[in-house]
Amino acid sequence: MKKKKLKSFVFPTIITILVIGIFTLSIVMTKSNENLQSNEQSLNYVSNTILDNEIAVINTTTKMINPYTDASVKIGKYFYDYKAEKESQEKSIIFHDDTYMQNSGIDFTAENTFDVIAVLDGTVSDVKEDETLGKIIEIKHDNEYITIYQSLSETSVKKGDTVTQGQVIGKSGTNELDKDMGNHLHFELYVDAQIVDPSLYLNKEITSSTKDKE
Repeated sequence: MKKKKLKSFVFPTIITILVIGIFTLSIVMTKSNENLQSNEQSLNYVSNTILDNEIAVINTTTKMINPYTDASVKIGKYFYDYKAEKESQEKSIIFHDDTYMQNSGIDFTAENTFDVIAVLDGTVSDVKEDETLGKIIEIKHDNEYITIYQSLSETSVKKGDTVTQGQVIGKSGTNELDKDMGNHLHFELYVDAQIVDPSLYLNKEITSSTKDKE
C-alpha cells in the first residue's frame, strides 16, 4: 500500500490555528484576570464603606446604687403601689393642704443632713428650685432612665454637667410638701417616660447599651 503524504499547506495551517488559539486563550485569561481584580476592588470598596464604619453595640450590666452613702439613712415613706396591701398603701400617702396624695417616689430620711449622690452615670438635664418641693436635680441616664432628687438644701451640679455614679450632687433638706418628715431626700425614677417604684431598681443589675467608639 502506498502511504499518503500530507499536502504541503497542511502544516502551516495547523501551526496558524495553534498560534491563533494560544493568542485567543491569552486574551481570555487576561480579561478574566482584569474582571477578577475589578471584583476584588469592588469588594474592598463595599467593605471599607459599610463594614469598617459599622459601630458595635455592647450590652453591659450596671448596678443602680442608693442615692446616699450615710448608713443612718432610712426609708421614711415608700412608693405608692396600686397593687400593694392597704396597710402598705397607707404608709405611702402624703397629706398636704388638707389633701391626700399618692407618693410618687421614695423618701429617705435621717436626723442629720446627708450627701445625695447620683445612682448612675448620666447628664444633668435640669436644676431648679420649687417653693413646695425645694431644690430639685434631674439627671438623664442611658436606656431612657431619668432620676429626680427633690427636697435638697444644696446642689453642687448645674444643667449640662456630666456626672458619674456615686458623685455627690447635693445635700438633703426639707420642703413644704413633706414638712412633717423633716430632713429627707425625695427620690423618683422614670423608665421609658413612666414613673416606677425605685425599690424595684435600686441595688439591682440593670442592662444598658454602649457603643464601641474604636
